[in-house]
Amino acid sequence: MCAEYATFGLAPAMRAGGVLANGDFQIHRDFVDFIVDGRPLLFQLSDLDAVSPLASDVPPAIFTAQVRSLLLEADAPLPGGRYVVYGCPECEDLACGAVTAVIDQYGEDFVWRDFAWQTDEHADLELNGYHGIGPFRFHGAEYRAALNSLLDTAADTRRRVLLIGARVAVLAKLAAALRTIGIGADITRDAHDVPADELRAYGAVAFGRAITEEERASVRRSFERAGVDVAYVDGLAPIVPLLVAQIEHALDRSPVERRRLTRLVAADGEAGVEVTSTCRVRLTAYRLDRLYRTHTHELFDGILEPGRHRIALDASAVKGESFVVARTSGSVLVAAMAH
Repeated sequence: MCAEYATFGLAPAMRAGGVLANGDFQIHRDFVDFIVDGRPLLFQLSDLDAVSPLASDVPPAIFTAQVRSLLLEADAPLPGGRYVVYGCPECEDLACGAVTAVIDQYGEDFVWRDFAWQTDEHADLELNGYHGIGPFRFHGAEYRAALNSLLDTAADTRRRVLLIGARVAVLAKLAAALRTIGIGADITRDAHDVPADELRAYGAVAFGRAITEEERASVRRSFERAGVDVAYVDGLAPIVPLLVAQIEHALDRSPVERRRLTRLVAADGEAGVEVTSTCRVRLTAYRLDRLYRTHTHELFDGILEPGRHRIALDASAVKGESFVVARTSGSVLVAAMAH
């Protein structure tokens, strides 16, 4: 098999969940992405909302089976020696569509080739093939070491959030929204008497605006004594979709340089957005009026090329105390509107 050698690696990635402006939900998924020649393979597939089969929320036996399959220690799940590389983040149904590839072994080397978009058992390479991607030839030792390392280390499954605030009604709605998208949430006023083993279950702590700096410091000391490194979120406003977006960003443990969405600023009626690969970006504004009612406005929904972009915003949507959420399939950022 004639193919140029490529480097193979793995890195944590996230499919951002969230409460969308139209009321729909997206499920939060943590997974391990394939890094080919130093860049996520998923980014080479344009704007694709998908996850690899190496997801952290599947049972250990299934996760192990997926790793063994990529090592060719099990038969291919699809005809023609094809394996699912990326699938639907909401379900496991092939009918939703999946990126598949043939995985072969040549001596010690592994080769991924004939990438295609597939919706049934047989792939049509002429019609649905990714003709500009691959084939990739990986050194066997590097390939095996990367995949076997997943079996040697326990996955970080801290997908719970501790919510600390004074407005119980808002916290209850936030917890319900987080649970709907697959993130566990608990509510408390402080963490002083919480056992260390329980604190280790959390990946983030979110503070409401009414929580004082002294109370925040006390919570931080509790986690420090337990030896737990968590992300802290200062809630911008009592708006559930906005807080969900802040928490989603805090839970993203993927390397910054391997994220699609890397920058968001909002000021003077414009949003500054930076993306690292071609992708769909949606901008949504949330605003509180003087009666603390929430107003939601869809500002932008389109495909952006890699680089920095300036997007004009509807002035009526971002007046007063307002916030902008930028979302791609893999990440989310939040910015307060500066006037």
